[in-house]
Amino acid sequence: MELRNKKVLVTGADGFIGSHLTQALLAHGCSVRAFVYYNSFSSWGWLDALDKSQLDTMEVFAGDIRDPNGVREAMKDCDVVFHLAALIGIPFSYHSPDSYVDTNIKGTLNVLQAARQLGVQRLVVTSTSEVYGTARYVPIDENHPLQGQSPYSATKIGADRLAESFYRSFDTPVVVARPFNTYGPRQSARALIPTIITQLLSGDSDLKLGSTKPTRDFNYVTDITTGFLALAECDAAVGEEVNIATGTEYSVADVVEIVCKALGVVVSIDTEVRRLRPKNSEVSRLLGDPSKMRELTGWQPEYSFERGLAETVDWFRNAENRARYKAWHYNI
Repeated sequence: MELRNKKVLVTGADGFIGSHLTQALLAHGCSVRAFVYYNSFSSWGWLDALDKSQLDTMEVFAGDIRDPNGVREAMKDCDVVFHLAALIGIPFSYHSPDSYVDTNIKGTLNVLQAARQLGVQRLVVTSTSEVYGTARYVPIDENHPLQGQSPYSATKIGADRLAESFYRSFDTPVVVARPFNTYGPRQSARALIPTIITQLLSGDSDLKLGSTKPTRDFNYVTDITTGFLALAECDAAVGEEVNIATGTEYSVADVVEIVCKALGVVVSIDTEVRRLRPKNSEVSRLLGDPSKMRELTGWQPEYSFERGLAETVDWFRNAENRARYKAWHYNI
């Protein structure tokens, strides 16, 4: 399926990956409707950082993914839907698991129901590598067992299984995209890389982190968005769950070393108890197998970790960008 000239809805367009995906779709020649979370401040999240020339070429729909009527209204007349709206902070899921069920599971059900009713041509549902839990073998392929090691990952597993059920029960044309750890400009400071960069750029020599031992497969956001587009256009991906990964892993300690080198600083690491996950909830290792993605679409990452990290650091060096962050505050 060719995306160009299609009417496309992006849920969660106000978020980190969603805002980048929205830009990529506009550049790809799509007519974009951006679904953002309604609020009384008239904030469109990270879409507010886009040039007005880009904003003028899209339609913005403010709503709540938990509301089935609003979701259905937003999806009317759309050919393709990218569903990214979700609660994603793992620490906050320990505190408020009910909200994750409502948003991640019920919200996904609302999208699936509307896609079925409206006859959407393609629906890409966003999963996460966290559904695998700590790797039982590496690299992790799509046959790896799923394990809910946090309320967040459990709700994403539930959403994935709902998507599978709609494909099998109703032939809903669903693709489940499963990106491994994404990073880049605009990412929330609750994530590892922005946490490190913002603390260091604020002049802190005592870096406050959780465990430095876990490893992750880091993917630059531009590579993730090209992966989403490739999956949406791939007919053979319908009904499939597909990893988007580099096949390379770095530990938290490795990331600290690389960022410190890029900034020319030396720091000590202060392990804060409140930043540690409960012992059995910590995902110790995530290393993805991108073979299926490559075989289906021909996609492969263009950004090395060093290149993507350099661009991320450059973005955060801009004081205007950094002003949106509270480096002194631990954001769960």
